[in-house]
Amino acid sequence: MRPLLIGLAAIGLNLLGCGTTPPTPAEAAAAPSSGGKLSYSNAWRIEVSEGANSDGEVLFRVTPKGGATQDVRVVIDDGTSEDHVARVIKNTFEDQLDTSRYDIEMDDEEDVLVKKDLTEPRFALELVSSTVKSVRLHVQKE
Repeated sequence: MRPLLIGLAAIGLNLLGCGTTPPTPAEAAAAPSSGGKLSYSNAWRIEVSEGANSDGEVLFRVTPKGGATQDVRVVIDDGTSEDHVARVIKNTFEDQLDTSRYDIEMDDEEDVLVKKDLTEPRFALELVSSTVKSVRLHVQKE
């Protein structure tokens, strides 16, 4: 029994840095808002862990400091691999954001980097919700 518990603990520790499962839209709506306390940066990293085990949608929110908020809706198909989920996120950000204001690129095949253009204001990037099963996402400042 003890080796089983040690093994489960080791698995849990390995998963700690691998991102989280985003809330569903209903959970996100019920959660308290950021209260206007957005965190701004010149660049953000979206880490993707695991492939998709269902069709669904991931909702991100981009807010330039002093600017208007824009939602970015990413549609993911069931069976999409981890690397391809990252590629879909990258392509969707390029399609929905003004690429003269933001640079969007891949890093390590499963991460997406979103950077502001030199003359643009810092911006907040939030992971709002997801209906995609198994995909874990972690958004962090670069």
